[in-house]
Amino acid sequence: MKPDPPLAEPVSATLKRFAEGFDQRFSKVLKTVKDTPESLAEAMCYSALAPGKRLRPFLVAECCRLVGGAPEAAFPAATAIECVHAFSLVHDDLPAMDDADLRRSRATSHVKFGEALAILAGDALVTLAFELLAAPVMGSNGGEADDSRRAVALVSELAQAGGWQGMIGGQVADVQGETQPIDRQLVEYIHRCKTARLLEAACRMGVLSGDGGSEQLERLGHYGLHLGMAFQIVDDLLDATASVEQTGKSVGKDAVAGKQTYPACVGIEESRLAARRAVDAAVEALETFGIEAQTLRALAVYVVERAGCGFPP
Repeated sequence: MKPDPPLAEPVSATLKRFAEGFDQRFSKVLKTVKDTPESLAEAMCYSALAPGKRLRPFLVAECCRLVGGAPEAAFPAATAIECVHAFSLVHDDLPAMDDADLRRSRATSHVKFGEALAILAGDALVTLAFELLAAPVMGSNGGEADDSRRAVALVSELAQAGGWQGMIGGQVADVQGETQPIDRQLVEYIHRCKTARLLEAACRMGVLSGDGGSEQLERLGHYGLHLGMAFQIVDDLLDATASVEQTGKSVGKDAVAGKQTYPACVGIEESRLAARRAVDAAVEALETFGIEAQTLRALAVYVVERAGCGFPP
């Protein structure tokens, strides 16, 4: 396969531009909810609109575009998955979980608002996600058949990715793994469920939003899954090797807590190789999309470059 021509801008700039536009619209969604206790609305906005790359909404939008969908078609799924992601971070930081006091370069939700309100804000965000997916159907005079089928498929995809067989199941294994011997099979299970499954869902939800076909759904889902594995391995590496200034959150906590991580299991260099192998698999899944997928290919490489896992020129 011939190398892609240069992008018009670095993928980091594309992500930043997307995040700015997305946040403007996402903010309006969060701030126009009626009859919400002011403290709850503030806590929800604090976490959901915290500075970030908006990787999951970007994947929804880009995969929707890749299968011929209109940009507007991706927005409900993009906002829904970001609500679930924000909820997961709020709960992941709680004293009963990772007990983190810093997230995205500022105080975590429970530090700023107290534990009870942080838990409830996370709960509200995850339920809002499914409200957003249902909204296009509820607002279409009873709902057309295509809208209803699409909404059901999106709800099912997000529920499975975020639930007991996905992110939450991975979180349970992560917490329980702190008291178990380091095991590579367990590390891979945690990473696949806790992180990669939601990125896989973002890509699949983009395809569903754009009414793509089954092969597109499978291939872009594979891309997201392998991208997610690479992303989490890099997160492990950054926790072991980077500074608070570089990551915007507490570092070195994985080793202290006895977390099941790639560096703890196979070491730093083998972890970098594992991240690169995951990126190879992600890129391979994009082969049939040709040049139209060059942004997704560049994104995969960008993910691993954060931790010094970059590919040779």
